[in-house]
Amino acid sequence: MMLRRLAPFLLAIPILINSCSGPSKLTEKSEQKLAGGDAWRAWQLATRALDKEPGNPRSRAAATAAGTAIAQEWQRRIHSLAETDSLKAAAQVLDLTEFRENASRYATIPMGAEWPAEERTLRQMAARTHFQRGREAADSGRPKRAYSEFTEAELYVSDYRDVAKRADKALGQALTSVAVVPFRARSAEPSLGIQVAQAWRDNLVQGLAPPAARFTRILGGDAIERTMTLSELEDVTREEAVRLGNEMGANRVVWGSIGAVKSSTRLNLFKDTVCRRVMARDADGHESAHWVDVPIEVVARVRDVTVGVDYEVIAIRSGATIARRHVDRSTSARVVWTSYQPEGDPASYSLVSETVRSADPNRARDVETRWKSVCGDATTLVQVLEARRSAGSSGHYVREALPRFVAGAAFVFLEDLPPAEDLALTTLSRGSAPLQDDLLRLDDIDDVDLYADKPDATSR
Repeated sequence: MMLRRLAPFLLAIPILINSCSGPSKLTEKSEQKLAGGDAWRAWQLATRALDKEPGNPRSRAAATAAGTAIAQEWQRRIHSLAETDSLKAAAQVLDLTEFRENASRYATIPMGAEWPAEERTLRQMAARTHFQRGREAADSGRPKRAYSEFTEAELYVSDYRDVAKRADKALGQALTSVAVVPFRARSAEPSLGIQVAQAWRDNLVQGLAPPAARFTRILGGDAIERTMTLSELEDVTREEAVRLGNEMGANRVVWGSIGAVKSSTRLNLFKDTVCRRVMARDADGHESAHWVDVPIEVVARVRDVTVGVDYEVIAIRSGATIARRHVDRSTSARVVWTSYQPEGDPASYSLVSETVRSADPNRARDVETRWKSVCGDATTLVQVLEARRSAGSSGHYVREALPRFVAGAAFVFLEDLPPAEDLALTTLSRGSAPLQDDLLRLDDIDDVDLYADKPDATSR
């Protein structure tokens, strides 16, 4: 609508008026702007004045004058459009109506005796046009387009013929249910494909909820898991995917395969002397600080994992592929471990003392560079020592630590790295965005326009 299109522009116009300006000053400025031909600024100033003092008659008169000027210009534009494009003119009628409805709290905008008949004529014409287009779309097997046309007709005349009934029928036919079946996986972890499909399904349920997608609905996986054994779920073929989708009543099914998990592991060691700040009191009770050198070894293990997934969106009725994509996903996990138990407050430790930093800046830079190369740019010595204190004696990997890697933690304090399959699961579980984009692209397209009857039809 025009107001929504104009809103960012209007908000961007600098109003060079002190925020403390009273209604009288704002109204005077409004009258000046209207006299200068700037009806929109005049309207903006007058409504600000009314916000400050709703009962001010001069401000209300200024708002009425500005609103009337806007409406008259709008009417002239509608009349001009009607001569060449009556549908665009009718769309402007809706915008003008919206403006008048929003303006009613400030002023009643007069439209002239001829306007109701003109508005009614344009609305009826637009409703009739969209209604006929909807019927033609429905007759040609395009329920999505039909629904869009019928709802457009309702915008102009809400009770036009049986448009509401036809819109409901078209929507029922247009809804597209999508099943996501377990992926095949070339992995040491047989259930990886099941878990990834479940994660994608959950992501899609949220990402494609209305109004993001008008017609696409993601089916739950309970029906699949109830009818198949675990071994069957771990090796779903394309043909089985289509059969499962059909049994679930789906219109489309997502099936895919996960490639081999590729991983590499690096081991880095930071071995040096760090400093601990110690506070001491002399015989007179005066407190002073000195630095104590502390030898420390910190081991960091980094595992890099890359895994690819291929998926297809398959039309159940024809078995044709209507979208296909290959996606590579990568992730890294860093674990840090030290056997050193900090004394006192971990915050009292530093890689280099203030004395060394001042006396030997090259030494300070060297220590800090080697620390970052081992432990990462975002990891501090204090963080590692705090983690060491809270970790206790056991630092072995357990799968309960996986959410921290999923969340992108800079490091996790453990002796062991997660298995490559666990890391593959974390990165693949977050990899459904391309599929969501494909389903959104397909959402408004009717099946007959996807060439779904062609077995080799693909979108990629």
